[in-house]
Amino acid sequence: MARIDETKAFVPVNIAILTISDSRTAATDTSGDALAERIAKAGHRLVARGIVRDEIAAIEAKLRAWISDPEVDVIITTGGTGITGRDVTPEAFERVMEKRIEGFGELFRMLSYQKIGTSTMQSRALGGVAEGTYLFALPGSPNAVKDAWDEILVWQLDARHRPCNLVELMPRLQEHRTAAAE
Repeated sequence: MARIDETKAFVPVNIAILTISDSRTAATDTSGDALAERIAKAGHRLVARGIVRDEIAAIEAKLRAWISDPEVDVIITTGGTGITGRDVTPEAFERVMEKRIEGFGELFRMLSYQKIGTSTMQSRALGGVAEGTYLFALPGSPNAVKDAWDEILVWQLDARHRPCNLVELMPRLQEHRTAAAE
């Protein structure tokens, strides 16, 4: 259950949305629109948005560009997490991630199971960290995006959430780099 400590200040996070699809356009990106609406409603900043085809190199290039941008704290992708031949988002994530957030995919599938049953096993939704940037790969359906945001990310990207949240960890995500430089 989500617990918000009202004595703490809300900290807006800079978020980029990447839709991965061979067929969606800016006009038909309903999943990206649902995410953008929720991000704004929560008080965060949408700092970038894009669409790329289901191609590992294209996804990786966009992820790397945003990961290297100091204005981007979180990247949320939608699409390409299934098991068909064109679904390659997790493979692109593997090329850039330093650490996986195992619990994100597990929690997403647990929540999804309550709504779509065993069909959730086809989702390869995942989370991770790269160079201090959080990465989350969501399925391409608007309902999956809404579930992931409304039931997981809105809480974990709120610095007031207790007992802990991802925002309070942000200053520590690159400790290994600092230690290695010393």
